[in-house]
Amino acid sequence: MAKLLRIAVLISGGGTTLRNLIAKIREGKLNAEICLVVSSNPSAKGLEFAQDAGVKTLVVEKKNELSGDAYSEATFGPCRAAGAEVVVMGGFLKHVLIPPDFENRVVNIHPALIPAFCGKGMYGHHVHEAVLAAGATTSGCTVHFVDNLYDHGPVILQRSVPVMPNDTPETLAARAFEAECEALPEAINLIAAGRVSVQNGNVNLA
Repeated sequence: MAKLLRIAVLISGGGTTLRNLIAKIREGKLNAEICLVVSSNPSAKGLEFAQDAGVKTLVVEKKNELSGDAYSEATFGPCRAAGAEVVVMGGFLKHVLIPPDFENRVVNIHPALIPAFCGKGMYGHHVHEAVLAAGATTSGCTVHFVDNLYDHGPVILQRSVPVMPNDTPETLAARAFEAECEALPEAINLIAAGRVSVQNGNVNLA
């Protein structure tokens, strides 16, 4: 059996992405093990999903007295100590600096096709409202490596979904999330298989 990729997951709220990853692991469809879940919010529902799955959890709130570097270390230090090879942002809503040793080792999923409908403030329902307001006919999701800019960094893969004439932000969000549930595990499996490398700011898939 292939060696499991050790991942830590960063969350802020409902934990639906985390719940999906836990389910994929149980189904044998994700070649990974979750060694730690870090939440920026002590009341995040995702903490319950982690605890029910027997995964160690930690809360690291972004307090005003913490510098950017201090918050980064408070978040990534425990991931490093837990032996995480990759850190997955699963609905993590705080901006955090990526330590040099985690460059191209932090993965995010965004509910639109980057570079469209992304950047500061573009998360959750804001994204889908913007897609509908623009009259776009296609949306989707993007899995990418994270750098120190919002929704930026080398794209690993994208999946498209149609925008229907009668869509609401909620119906579009549900359709995009279905795509996310397959795209993120697929990207993690590619990383686990050693098929993902970054050269000159772009992802190469072997």
